[in-house]
Amino acid sequence: MGSSPAIFFLLSLLLLGVASAALGDGGKTSIVFSTVGRSRYEFDIFTLHSPSPSLRSDYSGDEVLLTDGQSINYNGFFPGEDSALLSYLPASELAEGSLQALIYVSERNGTSNIYLNLHESVDINGGGNRRSSLEVKNRRSVALLRAEAEARFSQRDRPCVSGEHLIYVSTHEDSGVPRKSWAAIYSTHVASGETKRLTPRGVVDLSPSVSPSGKWTAVASSPDGSYTGESGELRTSIVVFRTVDGSERTIVDDHGGWPCWGDDSTLYFHRKSDDGWWSIFRVTLNGDFSVASVDRVTPPGFHAFTPATGKGFLVMATRRPTSDYRHIELLDLASGEFVEITRRVSPLAHHFNPFVSPDSSRIGYHRCRGGRGNGAALALESMQSPLEDISLFRIDGHFPSFSPDGRRIAFVELPGLFVMNADGSGKRQISTGNFFPTAWHPKKDVIYSSQGPDFSSPNTKVDVVAISLVQGGDGTLSPAIKKLTNGEGNNAFPSPSPDGKWVVYRSGRSGHNNLYIMDAEEGESKSLRQLTSGLWNDTMCTWSPDGEWIAFSSNRENPGTANFTLFMIHPNGTGLRKVAQSGHGGRVNHASFSPDSRRIVFGTDYAGVSAEVISTPNSVLPYGEIFVANIDGTGLRRLTHNAYEDGTPAWSPTFLNPVDVKEALDAGSRCKFDDQEFLDARVLLSIGSATCLK
Repeated sequence: MGSSPAIFFLLSLLLLGVASAALGDGGKTSIVFSTVGRSRYEFDIFTLHSPSPSLRSDYSGDEVLLTDGQSINYNGFFPGEDSALLSYLPASELAEGSLQALIYVSERNGTSNIYLNLHESVDINGGGNRRSSLEVKNRRSVALLRAEAEARFSQRDRPCVSGEHLIYVSTHEDSGVPRKSWAAIYSTHVASGETKRLTPRGVVDLSPSVSPSGKWTAVASSPDGSYTGESGELRTSIVVFRTVDGSERTIVDDHGGWPCWGDDSTLYFHRKSDDGWWSIFRVTLNGDFSVASVDRVTPPGFHAFTPATGKGFLVMATRRPTSDYRHIELLDLASGEFVEITRRVSPLAHHFNPFVSPDSSRIGYHRCRGGRGNGAALALESMQSPLEDISLFRIDGHFPSFSPDGRRIAFVELPGLFVMNADGSGKRQISTGNFFPTAWHPKKDVIYSSQGPDFSSPNTKVDVVAISLVQGGDGTLSPAIKKLTNGEGNNAFPSPSPDGKWVVYRSGRSGHNNLYIMDAEEGESKSLRQLTSGLWNDTMCTWSPDGEWIAFSSNRENPGTANFTLFMIHPNGTGLRKVAQSGHGGRVNHASFSPDSRRIVFGTDYAGVSAEVISTPNSVLPYGEIFVANIDGTGLRRLTHNAYEDGTPAWSPTFLNPVDVKEALDAGSRCKFDDQEFLDARVLLSIGSATCLK
């Protein structure tokens, strides 16, 4: 942190299985990393009935939970009762009762996949009887994409259906260009698994939508696909192509995202208008897909985005100046009347990415379930690792580090320093101060960290501290905190040498962040040596277990910018070399060495973004994946595929069995996350007229 340009977050705990540390398990090791906000999302798919025109003035829906509370479930789609996909389910199940289908993305079982749920029909219009969500029994839940395909790691965007084919976004194929998104549209025949890529090589496609006839697919597309740090609106156009093979690609609007079809000649989409408000637009097409007209559908004065169509109406997510939450609203296309849908039912929750049933009777969306359902918050979430010798975990905290024997993990929660056992037990808060990051002494119960404000200038007072863990007779751990720096400048990211004699850290005492090495016991008052110097920012340093190298991130190739590259240097100041770079303006941060010092793991924006930013909850920065490489920069492998911000990885000397570890969280803390900062409508209140804010 300090003046680091990006921070990645997450860690968690308690116990679901047995995430025990196995010392020296055939050379296998583990990596834990954090994901910003992920442990608080707990998304599930909900539905409400569509209000009839006569009831819109006093609409009061009965919200029904459709998914099962396991993991997080989002970006739903109603395929319809006559969908060809239902034929792949057992006839006995289809014959029993009135069934409804739901397709959605779920991150269960350590990866993301697209699932088909078959559940009993629910009368959500009937008699004012409010049904409990637990009365909706899922009859069948099927992963639609085969687990053996590498693509299983990478579905995040909204899926849709064309006949017997699933149309979806995957990020499993390397774009081959740093900071260029890997997102592309694929079509999979569900019965056979036969898959074809519909997006041309070198192009990035997001947010697919299949036309009512099934002949055409519309996407938010970027012919360049390079990510230049956008944290709000991406630079995409609305493109249409043939669903069967991706041919006849046509740009129908050069500024827009999240398309949806009204009919085969009408598309709706969102974009940020010149007046600053996100709004819904409509493009009417001629038979040759030339543009007949483009009209703005929603007025200024509030944000409207992620539209979906019904018979005679649109639904969309909105952010109005009168609410701190995004809600689903209906717009009657004939009268221009807006009808609040979710604000009357669950006013204190964010609602995302609405979709409409084929008969327009139901409106679906996802929101945080807040402890409802069968799921549990996870401290350590086991992820399916693409590398056989590594188990991979999300952890609910920040800046984790392992004790030398791998049996304990230190981490911070900003503020607060914690220690827990690697099996999720024994979580203890060591201090309530503002610490970042953590680095365990190689031989003692001492944790190195820095104490002070994060994301601060090089001149801000931040000190490196050594925190001795003193265990009392009652088993509690009491910290003995010793300052190792003298308060001059911003001192942070300490990492001890493997012999425990020295600590490398970054300091801004010169007005610029550079690396220094000091005595591990007494600090800079006993011994201090400057390792790097220059009018740039060297930071986020870590010492290799064999003592040969110190890795660090630096903008020395572009001083004064947020372009951070991963370098290594010998502790004596020789051998400086570049290890990993993420293109012009890119970032490679928070490195951690493998226990044998042959590989290095880090967070980076090398793969760009995986979904439209506005379709996701706030993740501070919409990029950041975990990559691993050899220390000479070869063998680059992507470990995570998220629309969230992954980072701050730590590499354990032990192998953690790949099972989830539960965490006890009260329901009130399980949905505490913000919406995207750029959607704070209150900032733009002065722009819109009062008549638009009704």
